[in-house]
Amino acid sequence: MAGGGVSEDGDAGFQIAPMVDVVFVLLLFFMASAGSQVIEKELNINLPSGRGPSSGGPAVESTPIIIDIFPDGQVQMNNKVYDDPSSKELPQLRGWLKDTIAKFGDKDPVIIRPDPLTKHERIMDVLNAAAASGVKNLTFS
Repeated sequence: MAGGGVSEDGDAGFQIAPMVDVVFVLLLFFMASAGSQVIEKELNINLPSGRGPSSGGPAVESTPIIIDIFPDGQVQMNNKVYDDPSSKELPQLRGWLKDTIAKFGDKDPVIIRPDPLTKHERIMDVLNAAAASGVKNLTFS
């Protein structure tokens, strides 16, 4: 009678070890599922209303002005080449930027995208032209 769990008539008795294993597996399952519960919280978000802040009309989206600078010094914007690659002053680019700022304001971002092989001197020429034209919102890409 020493612990086989089988009685003399061949009947397997009640064994506690498998039942404890099942209870531990169920306990692990419920603990894991309780930890992944989503707690709902209220977020205070102000959604845009579609009206401009001061005019009361629809908001005008800003259109970025993208200026590409190529390794040979060529400056291109909207698939149009501006000025000669040897021109340091970039008068055509300056004129176009001044006209655009006069018409639409200085809120539109100007994005300068130089090629990795572009000389830094040419990038400085474009930055100087943008500054002389009154660009306020400028970034690199």
